[in-house]
Amino acid sequence: MHQVVDPDLMGIPPLMNLNYQSPLRLRLDRAALLSNYRWLGERCGQAACGAAIKANGYGLGAREVMAHLAGAGCRDFFVATWAEALDVQDGLGEAVGLSVLHGVRPEDMRIALASPARPVLNSAEQIARWKEAGGGPCDVMIDTGMNRLGLSLSDLDFSLLDGLEIDTLMSHLVAAEEEHYLNDVQLMLFGDIARRVTAKRYSLANSAGICRGEKFLFDLARPGLALYGGIAHPECEGNIRPVATPQAEILQRRTVRGGESVGYGATFVADRTMETATINLGYADGYARILSGAGTALKDEARLPVIGRVSMDLVTIDVTERPDLKEGDWVDIDYDLSFTALLTGLSQYELLTGLGQRFDRYWV
Repeated sequence: MHQVVDPDLMGIPPLMNLNYQSPLRLRLDRAALLSNYRWLGERCGQAACGAAIKANGYGLGAREVMAHLAGAGCRDFFVATWAEALDVQDGLGEAVGLSVLHGVRPEDMRIALASPARPVLNSAEQIARWKEAGGGPCDVMIDTGMNRLGLSLSDLDFSLLDGLEIDTLMSHLVAAEEEHYLNDVQLMLFGDIARRVTAKRYSLANSAGICRGEKFLFDLARPGLALYGGIAHPECEGNIRPVATPQAEILQRRTVRGGESVGYGATFVADRTMETATINLGYADGYARILSGAGTALKDEARLPVIGRVSMDLVTIDVTERPDLKEGDWVDIDYDLSFTALLTGLSQYELLTGLGQRFDRYWV
């Protein structure tokens, strides 16, 4: 019979007392985050500058992002669901607001009524539900062209809003990052609604909307992507700094001789003897398979090309130029959002939020 030995008797701490250090990490730049927020805030003029921290702060960590931005003066935060609200609401300080963009389902009502967060009411059903429960302050979304969430203008009954304590009346821009006729259409429609509906504040602009100028700002802007280093509009170039840098540990170094292949499908065949390193990164971590043979790792000034296919958990890089690199060393992953979006066909939003849970996240 197999005998189980108490790890304490062997001088080994129990597993529950061990801290696992992942071979993947995200280096997060607090100074860059705050610089981005300040630049966006300056563009907002007299309007308040809030922050979308949904999807776990676009993958960076919502609680930490909220703490950093609240310390810089941000007072308005936006999440998608009540699960996200529960995750961050104990970090709300005095006079800091939190809005839940997806409104309230019947299943959400007990949490919503007990929470300091406000629902963003999107439909007649949600409004009726909130009124019947005696809910307090809320936000209301008006659909001015997205055809996604929000009260439709085509059949809007303004009497629906009677009795609501509306903090923020909002809408969402469809194509603020480009010169699109809908920008001015939505601005006109929202301005008309704002004159007819009483609310404490009015909000239309996202990151790109801020860059469209003062007339889009109203009382409150809701940036997301640009806070985290994304180039949401051409004016962000040179002003918005990258916040997240993926880093991966070298698991093994090896010599590959001319004629030998690397990775699945033998898509890469060495034309000379070369040095390679396998790092703990793959498409399960959000590093897209299309970066096979196109991505790059970085070590100081050296660029280390990805060779062969990106697999689920592993990537191979050419380290011939860095004979000093060995097992256990770390490399940065070139993850410039706008360039990687062009390279992969994925949006900058996908690239950020797709970075998986196997990353340890640390702020510098």
